[in-house]
Amino acid sequence: MSLKRKIALTISIAFSLLFGMVMAVIYLSFNDFRRDEFKERFRQRLEFTTHFISKSKDFEEEAPVFFNENSDNILLNETILIFNQKKELVYSTIKDRNVTWDTTMLKELDRKKIIYTEKTVPEIYAALRNINGENYYILTSAFDTNGKSKLGYLKYLLVTAYVMSTLLIGFFSYYFVEKFLHPLEDLNKEISEVTAHKLTKQIPVQNSNDEISVLAKSFNTMIARLNDVFQSQKDFTASASHEIRTPITRMAFQLENLIKFEEHSPETLSSLRQIQRDVYQLSDLTNSLLLLTKFDKENIQTIYEEVRIDEVIFEAFEGVEKSYPDLKMDFLITEETSENAFLTISGIQSLLVIVFINLFKNAAIYSDSAEVKVLITETNDNLAVEVISHGETISEEEQSKLFEAFMRGNNTQNIAGSGLGLRIVKRILEYHNAKIVYSSPAEHVNTFSIVFRK
Repeated sequence: MSLKRKIALTISIAFSLLFGMVMAVIYLSFNDFRRDEFKERFRQRLEFTTHFISKSKDFEEEAPVFFNENSDNILLNETILIFNQKKELVYSTIKDRNVTWDTTMLKELDRKKIIYTEKTVPEIYAALRNINGENYYILTSAFDTNGKSKLGYLKYLLVTAYVMSTLLIGFFSYYFVEKFLHPLEDLNKEISEVTAHKLTKQIPVQNSNDEISVLAKSFNTMIARLNDVFQSQKDFTASASHEIRTPITRMAFQLENLIKFEEHSPETLSSLRQIQRDVYQLSDLTNSLLLLTKFDKENIQTIYEEVRIDEVIFEAFEGVEKSYPDLKMDFLITEETSENAFLTISGIQSLLVIVFINLFKNAAIYSDSAEVKVLITETNDNLAVEVISHGETISEEEQSKLFEAFMRGNNTQNIAGSGLGLRIVKRILEYHNAKIVYSSPAEHVNTFSIVFRK
């Protein structure tokens, strides 16, 4: 989840919780107000009834007319029961059906004088009144229809307002967060375009002192320092490789003349050939370093070209054959290769040649027999190359570190080498979006599998 979505979601959740609590307080407060108002209306109705009884000359005759004319329209299903001091029903507003009452409540009125209960349906308000020297038990019950209707309507309004407000705050919070963080997205876009060949490019800085501008300034400072360090390293590698290549070329030429045109004892000739191989290896390593300093993973694709992998393999083998004339190559295209295969990939031929030169040299140096087998399989999606040789295999513990710099296995003892060959191979293949894997499918069989994605 992106940062702006996290911020917008957090704001929305916080607002929803706060707004929900406020609405819950409003709803509960209104419910308490409704209940108190209804209870007060009950009390007023009871006092009104008491006043009528005290002023009435003939209570039983005047009561029907009085209560019909003075009914409380706000109290739904209003019922009034009046009992004398003998707890006998003297009047009831209930018509056309039997009247029942709770004698326990009448007894309880003798003790409490006033009883109000809202847990029953309908609600009841009862009181004991002494009127003109006689005790009267007055029981009033009704539904708070008006209050419940208002409470229901308020609930509907609050829920609707809550849903609409939550949606609106979610939309506006995302909109404003996106607007505020837009400079950060621009900064991210600018940073993603910075590569090893664009370290001099500065990020545009807004004329403000907000956190994004401070971050951009800090990034520009870091880029400037990195550029200085990277350029110094790159210049040193290029200069050193260039300076080393000249005496190495001279040494190789002189050794070749010594071997071809002068006679030497077998021991001396063997030593000269070994020195010649070391010089060629050092020359190849120097050329690899020079090439790698010119490229990085971001800009290498701009100079890709169509390369035939079989031509790369034969060119690499010819280069290795000069130092190891006894090396033989068995080149095969497997039956799994599709009929429409062209054996071509996108890449840089000079770098790919270095890959196979290193693999062929390993086969020549570390194999029991001076032979390397190359299998090519091309499908619609991939082009795979397997370089197979026979010799002492690499242990599982060493396999995990095989492509690290200066890594040399137990099978390289007493054999000269820098330990950089396979590391350079892996780096070049990474530039070409290819993978290399070592495996040992059988005893004394070493296989390097390279897969190029089309």
